[in-house]
Amino acid sequence: MTALSLAAILEGSARMYPDETAVISEGESYSYGELWRQALGQATSLRSSGVAAGDVVGIMSPNVVDFPRSYYAVLAAGAVVVPVHLLLTVPEVVHVLRDSGATMLICHPSFLAVGGPAAAELGLPVLTSSWPDAGAAPEGTTAAEPLATYVTRQAEDPAVVFYTSGTTGQPKGAILTHVNMVMNATVSAVDANDVHHEDIALGCLPLFHVFGQTASMNAVFRLGATLVLLPRFSGEAALQMIRDQHVDVFHGVPTMYHQLLAAAEDQAGLPKLRLCVSGGAALPQAVMERFNTAFDVTIYEGYGLSETSPVVSTNNPRSGVKPGTVGPVIWGVDVLVNDRNTPGSLSPVPHGELGEILVRGHNVFAGYLGNEEATAEAMIDGWFHTGDLGTLDDDGFLTIVDRTKDVIIRGGFNVYPREVEEVLVRCPGIAQVAVIGVPDAERGEEVCAVVIRDTGHDGGEVTEEGIIEWARERLAKHKYPRVVRFVDEFPLGPSHKILKRELRRSVAEGE
Repeated sequence: MTALSLAAILEGSARMYPDETAVISEGESYSYGELWRQALGQATSLRSSGVAAGDVVGIMSPNVVDFPRSYYAVLAAGAVVVPVHLLLTVPEVVHVLRDSGATMLICHPSFLAVGGPAAAELGLPVLTSSWPDAGAAPEGTTAAEPLATYVTRQAEDPAVVFYTSGTTGQPKGAILTHVNMVMNATVSAVDANDVHHEDIALGCLPLFHVFGQTASMNAVFRLGATLVLLPRFSGEAALQMIRDQHVDVFHGVPTMYHQLLAAAEDQAGLPKLRLCVSGGAALPQAVMERFNTAFDVTIYEGYGLSETSPVVSTNNPRSGVKPGTVGPVIWGVDVLVNDRNTPGSLSPVPHGELGEILVRGHNVFAGYLGNEEATAEAMIDGWFHTGDLGTLDDDGFLTIVDRTKDVIIRGGFNVYPREVEEVLVRCPGIAQVAVIGVPDAERGEEVCAVVIRDTGHDGGEVTEEGIIEWARERLAKHKYPRVVRFVDEFPLGPSHKILKRELRRSVAEGE
């Protein structure tokens, strides 16, 4: 087997660029050399505390320097990282720690109220992420020899275990190996997202999420660029940070682009961004067009999942952009659009036809931790079933139509929410919209538009009747919404994606 460690991403840049800035966090700058020395120091403390190669360690930290320091410390010690979502409750954190087999939790002081009780329930030690006491060995333990470099691991060994959002049942732990994570970061930086050594990137995506880890941390560190960390996202805070720190690279999900646009409204002299990447969910074309115009930039939309490390495909400077698509597949990865009627076998459909997206390559995970049945269901002959529906065109550009579970079946006809959302977001008076299916006695499901009004609209407050009539003129009879609900905000997951399952629940319960 081949030796490889994800820790080499930070170690390599510390060796090549020791005095250059790796991270700016809470007003402090940390050079690559300094950050790596601190990570090795914390790794030594972890080993003194009994952490051995292959052990699992949870990390619960916001987007501050503690996260990358602890992350690479765990990897340098030869252990496996389990990032803990910061919005979880104590019982949910208990599930993640128990299911992963964690032997320790590294917790930022601001999250000890949740992480502490969860670890205590399982009898796990909790170490603070604060420096210089980060990972300090408990009293009575034997000090380990200081680490000169990271502990060697094998390429196929687990590096990080990400817990999926749990849309059906308990969250499952997706095992990503060292080769998964190193390759995805490297290909994203070099082949896909065109990262430059001189870049200053805004790290506002949660680092406990796979998108933030790969695009905003590992890919940036891979080429020795600078990461400016934003602990709590808002459009206003992000725009100010971009100005103050001369940020020129922005990675975000659609809700972040919408909030950044809102913050920039009526402002003159917006900062110049060199590279913008969107993922995590479909970015409405109307929002993309407005953002590109306002910031004089091109957003490159991509696609991925936790189980694919995450990047599968992306529009990029070399391929150009086809609006509405998520670009060509990245280097070393293959996509197959499979016949939905034969999920148990490989039956590719012709270009342009709709099917389920299957993925294989260096980015595909090693399976669900301790769940052979779920792993077997997700894989077929080395291909991963994404559960997403899409098409592939003659130029190799992938289009995501919708999630299989989000498709609305109205009177026997399939309605794809993204298609309806793309139309409705252009309706005057609508700021944001999410389309869901709600139960209907006659047709099985009805199309429901959940709307956030545009308070700055000059044409008066948009109404349910007005939206339905506007949509009726632009969508087929079975597609336009018959139900409209207004909300002040959407329920968002830890990665700022709209939680449609929560919308379906609240609409069904009449909230």
